[in-house]
Amino acid sequence: MTTTSETAGSLPEEAALRASVSAGFPRTLQDLKDLVAIPGIAWDSFDVANLDRSAEAVAALLRGTGLDEVQILRVDNNGKPGGPAVVARRPAKEGMPTVLLYAHHDVQPPGDPQLWETEPFTATERNGRLYGRGAADDKAGIMVHIGALRALDEVLGAGSGVGITFFIEGEEEAGSPTFRTFLETHRELLKADVIVVADSGNWKVGTPALTTSLRGLVDGTFEVRVLGHAVHSGMFGGPVLDAPTLLARLISTLHDSQGNLAIEGLVGFDEAQVDYPEQDFREDSSVLDSVQLAGTGSIASRLWTKPALSIIGIDVPSVAMSSNTIQPVARAKFSLRLAPGQDPAAAEEAVARHMEANRPFGAEVVFTPGERGNAFATDTSAPAAQTALWALERAWGTPPVEMGVGGSIPFIADLVEVFPSAQILVTGVEDPDSRAHSANESLDLGDFEKAILAEALVLARLGMPETP
Repeated sequence: MTTTSETAGSLPEEAALRASVSAGFPRTLQDLKDLVAIPGIAWDSFDVANLDRSAEAVAALLRGTGLDEVQILRVDNNGKPGGPAVVARRPAKEGMPTVLLYAHHDVQPPGDPQLWETEPFTATERNGRLYGRGAADDKAGIMVHIGALRALDEVLGAGSGVGITFFIEGEEEAGSPTFRTFLETHRELLKADVIVVADSGNWKVGTPALTTSLRGLVDGTFEVRVLGHAVHSGMFGGPVLDAPTLLARLISTLHDSQGNLAIEGLVGFDEAQVDYPEQDFREDSSVLDSVQLAGTGSIASRLWTKPALSIIGIDVPSVAMSSNTIQPVARAKFSLRLAPGQDPAAAEEAVARHMEANRPFGAEVVFTPGERGNAFATDTSAPAAQTALWALERAWGTPPVEMGVGGSIPFIADLVEVFPSAQILVTGVEDPDSRAHSANESLDLGDFEKAILAEALVLARLGMPETP
């Protein structure tokens, strides 16, 4: 926890900002519902026209705030146009900082409609939550930014001084393939003193958080081959083991008997400062009561500051298509989350060495690397972080948690590299039951309103002369 003592106190405009956010909340909520209704998905198998509609809707909302410089921009990726990003600007007054407000308007596919209790693209209020694809991830992030700017302008006027740049990406859920090129192409347009990435979450409903660390990412596939072709399992079974069995044996070498990663050369720390009770984790993750939790050290460290590897896909014949043959080849895809401080290239090499050293029964093992992403850690003593922690406490009325997140946002490393002098704040509206990417995605409406107020307070304080 933090007491945010360096920025303790309130702003003279705080009461007016609270009133403005509250009065404008019904409008903000309706705007969010309208955005949820647009199924903008940046995957090749979905209609790109909906993604364009989503970008146009966001641009219209930004023009409605009074921002004049509103553009929909794309850059190419190997000759293919990237997703439509919406960029809007209001230059800072002399001596004032510029704040870049990031979110993304594209969403995940809805998945199996039978798993949804409501229509995924019809925003539905139920028991104080709003359900729908993108309601939390990340169209709520867009509306936190817009709602905060509306309140700021209503209370302080458009000439409050702080510069505002919106960068609403349109391909984040597809892996942000043109993100780095976009930053470099539009570096002058996007440069800022503070960057607010509204794509994370809070500790739990009623308790805010500033995300202070993210794990990095390495993924890839490994293939096990034992035969030149499939053979009859009755005629040849016994002396030779099938590829799926040997793949399973190779997978079993990735963890020790306690569930700790057994790959030499990976960095990990048992340093998380926040207590995450086991019962809370079990409820948040829906892990079955009979399942023993894996690994050692605190649960928070296992989630945030230690590596974690998951097998996320396997290629073998399905049960329905199986035959009495010894399978010659099987393949698996892994996702490895990296602790802050881990070099992704070194981690990738460590995985490759492990695969080669643990080839079961001499089978051929082919390792194919995939994506890499750097971890992220913020300096919470920096002025912008202290301002954010102060604002979260004022908005929620309770001290915020400085929390890590086990997931990865690889593009943040690009922001750090392209804008090395900018202070980056990672915020959001999700909570442990938001189920982003899953069926029945939702957000808590009370926390949504508080997040808008917190950002309005951040923008107001950053616009004060004594705040860097």
